[in-house]
Amino acid sequence: MNRVVMNRRSFGLGMWAAVLAGALVIFAGAGDPANAQSIAYKQAVAAAASDDPEVLKFYQDRDFKPIWTSNADRSRRTAFLDAASKAWIHGLPTSRYDAEEIKKDFGNIRSAKARGLVEVATTKKFLQYAQDIQSGVLDPRRLAKDMALKPPRRDRVQLLDAFLKSTPSAFMRALPPQHPDYARLLKEKARLERVLGRGGWGDKVPGGKLKLGGTSNNVVALRARLMEFGFRGLGNSPEFDEGLETVVKTFQTDHGLNSDGVVGSATLAAVNTSAQTRLQQVIIGLERQRWLNKPRGARHIFVNQAAFTGYVMDNGKVTLETRVVVGKRGSKFRTPEFEDVMTHLIVNPTWHVPRSIATQEYLPMLKENPAALARQGITMIDVSGRRVDSTSLDYSQFDVKNFPFDLKQPPGRGNALGTVKFMFPNRFNVYLHDTPSKSLFGRDIRAYSHGCVRVQKPHELAYTLLGRQSSDPIGLFKNTLASKVETQIDLREPLPVYLVYHTAWVSPDGRANYRLDTYGRDKLVFNALQKAGVTLHAVRS
Repeated sequence: MNRVVMNRRSFGLGMWAAVLAGALVIFAGAGDPANAQSIAYKQAVAAAASDDPEVLKFYQDRDFKPIWTSNADRSRRTAFLDAASKAWIHGLPTSRYDAEEIKKDFGNIRSAKARGLVEVATTKKFLQYAQDIQSGVLDPRRLAKDMALKPPRRDRVQLLDAFLKSTPSAFMRALPPQHPDYARLLKEKARLERVLGRGGWGDKVPGGKLKLGGTSNNVVALRARLMEFGFRGLGNSPEFDEGLETVVKTFQTDHGLNSDGVVGSATLAAVNTSAQTRLQQVIIGLERQRWLNKPRGARHIFVNQAAFTGYVMDNGKVTLETRVVVGKRGSKFRTPEFEDVMTHLIVNPTWHVPRSIATQEYLPMLKENPAALARQGITMIDVSGRRVDSTSLDYSQFDVKNFPFDLKQPPGRGNALGTVKFMFPNRFNVYLHDTPSKSLFGRDIRAYSHGCVRVQKPHELAYTLLGRQSSDPIGLFKNTLASKVETQIDLREPLPVYLVYHTAWVSPDGRANYRLDTYGRDKLVFNALQKAGVTLHAVRS
């Protein structure tokens, strides 16, 4: 008995599937051709599925009955082949489920064994397609530590069972995200593919600042380029007039730039970005939408780090929009991508200085000037919780590893967190908060924090959130603020918070929006998509 068990383990699941199927042939009677054909088919299915326990279980539970290769499976085959042939439209790696290859495999079925192998191969390709189009080709958590969104992967056996119980064509149409953001990006992708098909947007605009009242051939080039983008009736005048200024302001708004109507270096860089780069951004945007393909909550907060903007969403509509400041460039302080649940507000917060900031920023300051903390109202606390006079210490004995004190900044006018912070406890220790540094909100690129998200309209956000649980949310907040005492206000209806990074999207009014890849994450995602087999397409009208 022990020898048999040891051999069974050494064979592996695939070998035992083959042995089992061979035994079935012997006991069923090899003289019956139809029965032998059936056993050969089952043996092939068991062997082909042996490396995938979920697929094997699926077929075992249905006594190896086919779902693709019998005459009764025609509508299922047709629906999948049709969807697979159009996978490129969604920016998917079509080589994973090549429709022509699948057709060829079906055409080459000459035996029961071949039918079993094609049966399982088609199921695996279907499951790969379903996962890719439902919840993404990639798992962002494998790309970078601070890309922590968890794609909503579906149970594969349940997916197959649901497919069998549904109308095949309707089931395939329902697989992609149904969110309007996804549908609008698909339209923009098709538009850009047509642009590539006709050779792009033409010549770039030469360098040099352009603004109202100026006259030059560069203005002619700017008009031509903007008309290629879809702005009509700009003509070819060399004068930078008010009509052109209005169009430039619209273009700047669509690209997250301050809409001053002046074509400076940032605006010129956006104008001269190629259609191919924009198409890459849209394909990345589709992938990111697939990572969010699940109910987001009737009310939720959506912070787009790439746009430096936060939104309160109620039933799919923006009820509050605010500029935000996110983490600095570089891996140390970048704001991570993740989702969590906001549970409470803290009014008049104390700032507990993170150890990384205390040792890497304040310790060098203290070595230069032991009175540096007093200017910011920060207190020093020892391991027993007692307050320490920061001017009485010799800081030459301390470094990043042995600095033994905590730093705290009590509530007050200059507190780094401002007047309120919005809490959704998470492993990154990241949250939304007010800030005394208001000037940063006026910049195009707002990446200056240590990872948390600074909010331009913190009081308005508090009023919006408290409006669900108070008849006078403004009064409630202001009275709490006036107390000058740190106070926690729990949200009766906790709400999801999504910290995402989308450099391409289309607004409900149909305007395509693009942003810079400030953190370099787009490059990371697109490289991984290309490695998976995603390619760009140029479509001739």
